[in-house]
Amino acid sequence: MAALKLALAQLNPFVGDIAGNTRQAIDACLDAAQQGAELIVLPELFVCGYPPEDLLFHGGFQHRIDAAVDELLRAVRGITVLVGVPDYDGDDIYNAAIVFRDGEVIAKYRKWLLPNYRVFDEKRYFRKGDEARVIEIGGLQVGLSVCEDIWQPEPAAAAKAAGADLLIAINGSPYQVGAQARREDVARARVRETGLPMVYVNMVGGQDELVFDGGSFVMDADGAVTFRAPAFETRLDCVVIEHGDAVTPTAASIEPLPTTEASVYAALVTGTRDYVRKHGFDGVVLGLSGGIDSGLTVAIAVDALGANRVRAVMMPYRYTSDMSKHDAAAQAELLGVRYDVISIEPIVAAALGQLADVFSGYGEDTTEENVQSRARCMLLMALSNKTGDMLLTTGNKSEMAVGYATLYGDMAGGFAPIKDCSKSLVFDLARYRNTLSPAIPDRVITRPPSAELRPDQKDTDSLPPYDVLDPILAAFIEEDLSVQEIAALGYDFDTVARVLTMVRRNEYKRRQAPPGIRISERAFGRDWRYPITSGYRFPPG
Repeated sequence: MAALKLALAQLNPFVGDIAGNTRQAIDACLDAAQQGAELIVLPELFVCGYPPEDLLFHGGFQHRIDAAVDELLRAVRGITVLVGVPDYDGDDIYNAAIVFRDGEVIAKYRKWLLPNYRVFDEKRYFRKGDEARVIEIGGLQVGLSVCEDIWQPEPAAAAKAAGADLLIAINGSPYQVGAQARREDVARARVRETGLPMVYVNMVGGQDELVFDGGSFVMDADGAVTFRAPAFETRLDCVVIEHGDAVTPTAASIEPLPTTEASVYAALVTGTRDYVRKHGFDGVVLGLSGGIDSGLTVAIAVDALGANRVRAVMMPYRYTSDMSKHDAAAQAELLGVRYDVISIEPIVAAALGQLADVFSGYGEDTTEENVQSRARCMLLMALSNKTGDMLLTTGNKSEMAVGYATLYGDMAGGFAPIKDCSKSLVFDLARYRNTLSPAIPDRVITRPPSAELRPDQKDTDSLPPYDVLDPILAAFIEEDLSVQEIAALGYDFDTVARVLTMVRRNEYKRRQAPPGIRISERAFGRDWRYPITSGYRFPPG
């Protein structure tokens, strides 16, 4: 029985860094060839990074892509290479896979199915392909596909009809909770329909609000996984496909699927690390209040960057409890980060003093609370400007949804690691992080959440309990359910209507929030496009 040794290159491209991605690809190709692989498979649009968005339209972009492909052709010998590139054909652009060996392009495949939902808008950029492509590599007939192509039956069926013995899919598939299991279910459906094994290669790394988790795998003709790479790791893995009377991937290491908390936490660490690294920042600064949101965020930052690159600042005011001061200091010591304490008392007093005349006749309200939050923002942004460290924002999805955050205050910053995590998930992630090593004091997790902007304040003074609020928000944001449909799930109608009204009213805040890592079915960002100015009401009235 003959055998094909192939390498799965689960790598981390950098959008727009065409030269750097090309060097990374060449290094992987040379490594794979040294290990005796006959074929190396790299991810979707690897040469330019994914998603390149409107860079594809830039006048110089095509020339750099052409130069990168020429460099790959010159530099790599002794191994067949399958890699994703944008393919320019006059005024048309295709999301393509090219196959080359020893300086010659031997095949090109253009992606059939262009996703245009949620975070994807490929129809803005690409024309669809319509031809199956099967090539012979090491005695095997290999059918090519790109990402979305395996999510419907037709492209795989066409490859089978064209004589394929093996399917290979290159991918830029972003992470969300449960994504790996869904990918494998889809691949299994194609495998069982065609009777062909499949090799699936995905990229890793953070790109703006998206994070890619890898999880590359090989599946036999019965739909059983014979190899699975660890998630969120750059790596080069070689597998063997035996072929004769049948095509059989040999058994290799199979990384277990992680728990939800483990995979989400790894996504947050990866996304934070790459956002900071790819933007060239030396470190980060953030406010550490003694609460759970900042407590989780500082732990993520330390795991992403190292304690020496994280600076935490406690900014107490008269309403800051001794408990919060103690817990913030304890966590900073536990994680080994630089910790500063700067009171905002004189700043708030000065601001309110200057406003006293124009505020005459008005009673106290959230305005005074927002002055506190904006005083803290001023200090943090000053530190960010002076040191060059990026300011991390610590708000969660529940707060972003209902506007329980201060514009130009605690919403300000360069990146928001837990922006797509509900408050309930924040608690789960904090407990999970403490199973790895002590990081967040127990009292930070168990105490009732409070913004501490007025005496004895609790989040529940303004919001429903999070075990009520978060399911309502998920039903609306991720499932698009109406007030009536959500109430039918067992929630009070007036509470649902109030929550959805809060979401609608605070769209203007979310548009001004920093980007954050997408981990859910639908995040506030590129897959949330509600109007700011809207006469729609929840419910009508």
